[in-house]
Amino acid sequence: MAPMLAPVEAEAPSKPAGRPFQPSLFQPSSNVIPFEAYSPVEPRAKQPRAEGAPAKPRAPRRTKVPEGQQALEFMAPAPPKPRTLSTTVEAMIYCDAPVAAPLHRAVAAALDWSLVLIAYGMFLLGFHFMGGTIALDNKLNVAMFGGVLLVIACVYGLMWGWLGADSMGMRWTRLRLLTFDGFPPERKQRALRFIGSALGVSCVIGALWTFADEEGLGWQDYISKTFPTPQQADDLVLVRR
Repeated sequence: MAPMLAPVEAEAPSKPAGRPFQPSLFQPSSNVIPFEAYSPVEPRAKQPRAEGAPAKPRAPRRTKVPEGQQALEFMAPAPPKPRTLSTTVEAMIYCDAPVAAPLHRAVAAALDWSLVLIAYGMFLLGFHFMGGTIALDNKLNVAMFGGVLLVIACVYGLMWGWLGADSMGMRWTRLRLLTFDGFPPERKQRALRFIGSALGVSCVIGALWTFADEEGLGWQDYISKTFPTPQQADDLVLVRR
């Protein structure tokens, strides 16, 4: 009878002599499930819907609101109202640009008229050197020389209106023209402003209307819907009180 052999146990790998040895970090465990034993879960089958039955609507998801939170009550926006003055009078100017003070405007007008007088003086000098005689002994000569002054003034004023630019007096005093809405005026508005200025100068009350108006506007401002204003906030040296 052959002798029975005892089972040979697996021996742990011996440490090689003369070399560093790192034992295995992962030990076999019973909690590890091999991929071969894993079976996926089958999805739940949908119940068939009867023919002709309407589809059940899906209820919307509602966000749970805390009990301590209250709904906000927003006020309806107020309708736009026209800008009013301190005296509750409706203002004619809709923009925020300030109206130039009467003294500031008077300085600009004086500079413009000085240019007109300089041009008139050059005309008289040219007339004299060409052999003309300046005689104011009769009404005809006075009307003729006065008419020349008016023609030069009209040409000077209409020239800036045709160019669509501010006059030299307004530029030197750092003023600019704006419409009541805050936009640069057009040529038609500049021409109407010149006509209003001529009407205001011819009628004394038109020139003095600026001091009585609550916004400091004159006849030429109302006729053309324009007004002079400083170019920048630093140029507001003269303030109307």
